[in-house]
Amino acid sequence: MPAALLPVLGLVLALGAGPVVTPPPGGVDVDYQLGGAVAPAPNVGVVVRDRRAAPEPGRYNVCYVNGFQTQPGERRIWRRHPGLVLRDRGRPVVDEAWDERLLDIRTAAKRERLARIVGRWIDRCARDGYDAVEIDNLDSFSRSHGLLRPRHAKRFARLLIARAHAAGLAVGQKNWAGLDGRRLGFDFAVAEECGRYDECGRYVASYGDRVLVVEYRRRDFRRACASYGDLLGVVLRDRDLRPDGRRAWC
Repeated sequence: MPAALLPVLGLVLALGAGPVVTPPPGGVDVDYQLGGAVAPAPNVGVVVRDRRAAPEPGRYNVCYVNGFQTQPGERRIWRRHPGLVLRDRGRPVVDEAWDERLLDIRTAAKRERLARIVGRWIDRCARDGYDAVEIDNLDSFSRSHGLLRPRHAKRFARLLIARAHAAGLAVGQKNWAGLDGRRLGFDFAVAEECGRYDECGRYVASYGDRVLVVEYRRRDFRRACASYGDLLGVVLRDRDLRPDGRRAWC
């Protein structure tokens, strides 16, 4: 190649590289703070907070975004987009455990519209200074009465992963242990109760030590620590994730 073309090639490569994405450090203690932000303990290296909270200075910060279901306190947003809420015989399909309505990701057109809405939240996480995003309820199809399929979740996830990566954020696969999310572009995993359901090893097979484990029962926490405490960040939290709720680490 002529020497005169080398600077041009370097410029092209630089422009095409995109933002640098950095996954969370492996094997460090994590605090799961979705119920409210508090100063983390000194041992904590990774903090997960709701997208409306500010990140914690000096820690690796993961921004929580409910990408596949509605938040209970955000009904007004979805009243403006009634066609994007999944319905069965005219009634919204609800995740009864959390009082969240499932989003309708069955068609490409709806996925694109939803990706623009959720994408704005992801962009806000990046502007606020977060390092990564976890997109919750990837497995909403399992609560959809058969209306949603895993393929719909994968296609929508790819859109959100691309949006997050374009903003410079790593993306965490939230639950769905049977999925190797690396094939979709996920960078790490957030696994709730993998000790309880004997699923931690499945996440480790995909992500190595880049798995953030949250347990809600002490016996499950002890089990996860016994098997994976030397490899993974495992935290015991109260199920309501209260700011003053319980916390323990391996």
